[in-house]
Amino acid sequence: MSQEVADFYDLLSADYHSMYADWRSEVRRQGKILDALIRRYLGDRQVSVMDCTCGIGTQAIGLATCGYTVYATDLSAAAVQRARTEAESFGVDISFAVADIRLLDRVMTQTFDVVLSCDNSISHLMDDADLLQAASQIRARLKQDGLFLGTIRDYDQVVQERQANAGNPTPLPGLATAGASLGIQPTLPRVFQDAQGQRIVFQLWDWTADNRSYALQHFHMQRHHDRWDVQCYTTHYRALLRADLSRILAQAGFRDIAWLMPAESGYYQPVVLAQHPGPGVER
Repeated sequence: MSQEVADFYDLLSADYHSMYADWRSEVRRQGKILDALIRRYLGDRQVSVMDCTCGIGTQAIGLATCGYTVYATDLSAAAVQRARTEAESFGVDISFAVADIRLLDRVMTQTFDVVLSCDNSISHLMDDADLLQAASQIRARLKQDGLFLGTIRDYDQVVQERQANAGNPTPLPGLATAGASLGIQPTLPRVFQDAQGQRIVFQLWDWTADNRSYALQHFHMQRHHDRWDVQCYTTHYRALLRADLSRILAQAGFRDIAWLMPAESGYYQPVVLAQHPGPGVER
């Protein structure tokens, strides 16, 4: 991952919770969903987890509140520092470190029952070489027969829709058709009202001509009486298709690769599950 990605999350870490109406409730909700998925595949036993793209701790803290032993890393030092603070506020004990997903062995030699990467984090890896390096590092951090659990956006659907519309999706109200023709795709704004006041969160996705990647601009608007403070955070993503990620995981030596869609898993993004092949299996 590039320095740009680290900078993006360093800056976003203070506002990351604002994407949810109630981030603390979301932490517990996602923890319960992931707990159910892990138990479905590994059964009712004591399980250790490494979250290798933990951000401010949404999933790591959620699982820790469910009783898991959790070790968490992220590329962003600011996100890790906030995750430490949030873990303390939840009353859970998590070990944190700053690490690039491609270089996990530089901070950790221990192995785990589960390695986790949620919230589309792995899609920051823009080419197959980086994806394969990350997948190999994840496999190396798993115990024999351990489970990798990852989630990404449903890029299969997004790309299919863009191709069906010749790359020109119907613009939202207020967006000129010319914007769509340039490959700029907005998300619907989300409006929140809480003790801190009113805020609006939305994104612009600026696609490449081949629909393989896009620049994301994440806007956070906070109202203060008669004015709005606006922050914009920018990064890049690969439109990572499920077949491509499955292929990379297989190349890294994983077996029993399976996908669960939100209707089946309860999680808001497609979930990929893949197992360490166990003893006596070579890549």
